[in-house]
Amino acid sequence: MIRTPAAVPAGRISSPSPLGECHSGAVLIRREARHDIGAIDAVHRRAFATDDGTEPVEVGLVQALRLDEAWVPALSLVAELGRSVVGHVVATEGELGESVGLGLGPIGVLPECQGVGIGSGLLHAVLAAADALDYPLVALVGHLDYYPRFGFVPASSLGIEAPDPSWGAHFQVRTLTAYRLRMRGHFRFAAPFDGL
Repeated sequence: MIRTPAAVPAGRISSPSPLGECHSGAVLIRREARHDIGAIDAVHRRAFATDDGTEPVEVGLVQALRLDEAWVPALSLVAELGRSVVGHVVATEGELGESVGLGLGPIGVLPECQGVGIGSGLLHAVLAAADALDYPLVALVGHLDYYPRFGFVPASSLGIEAPDPSWGAHFQVRTLTAYRLRMRGHFRFAAPFDGL
């Protein structure tokens, strides 16, 4: 469900960034605005670029999530460097029994801006915003070597079942202040994830 942004393949040179070096400027993380939509699509298009040039599913997924009732505008964040959007993350409401949790993703950063902490900054910001809004947990499907550093644990260790059992330990949860031990059972991401 959450794919790792593609690295620039060996031998392929990314276009020079009009932003200069991504590590040389201050990055502002803020809420998405209407005028950011095209730039957000471009971020996910480049971050998840396919070898065959087809449109990455993440672009359409973000568009579909934006139109879904699970959309939480305060949890769609962009990373801005200068006046350019260089990264994006979104969390949308999901179901966990009688409770409402959040599903994280997609999260993407322009290839030339990866590896300098922008993705980590986006992740910290969306987790903090979710906690401030009293959501109890955030769920995702992701790498076991990356997300635990942000407090994610295999969801099964908390009695939370993945929508697809084949995800195993890759289905992870980060609990927040409003989490209670009774929050267990089957997790369901927002409806647009069903088509993936």
